[in-house]
Amino acid sequence: MSPDPKGIRFLTDRMLGTLCRYLRFMGYDTVSANSFNPGNNREDTELLSLGERERRILLTRDQELAARAGMAGVLIRSEDVVDQVHQLTDLGLVDPVIRMTRCSICNTLLRTASGDEIQAADYAPEEKNGLDFFYCPSCSRLYWNGSHRKNLKKRLSPRSDLPDKD
Repeated sequence: MSPDPKGIRFLTDRMLGTLCRYLRFMGYDTVSANSFNPGNNREDTELLSLGERERRILLTRDQELAARAGMAGVLIRSEDVVDQVHQLTDLGLVDPVIRMTRCSICNTLLRTASGDEIQAADYAPEEKNGLDFFYCPSCSRLYWNGSHRKNLKKRLSPRSDLPDKD
């Protein structure tokens, strides 16, 4: 499987920070406007330019910005992140499976964590048996397939049975 499911890449506006993290948990290469400098009155134009240059689908809650993006944009209707994921699923843009292949903070591809990296993370669970650990080489965050992953899967699954893929 490619690092990016379906080969689709996204760009989210500032109003969709939680959706951005969910998309990353699902393995989608997703850039957030939150990584831009705040207060830029040309931000919408820069988002459109970045989306076009990198062939990303712009996700926005802003009707005017979505209209400017045309076919390269999606107006996200709901404020609820689960409804947002379901909208993208209904459009055939995402497969709502928690993959744990991207850092939810910086979007970098994760790799298998080393024993030293697991030990160095004071927030890692004490009981490590049966858990797979992943590491972000950019921001040094440790991830594992514990209860948070199960809770995300459960939140996304009321409308369908989601397979548990890595």
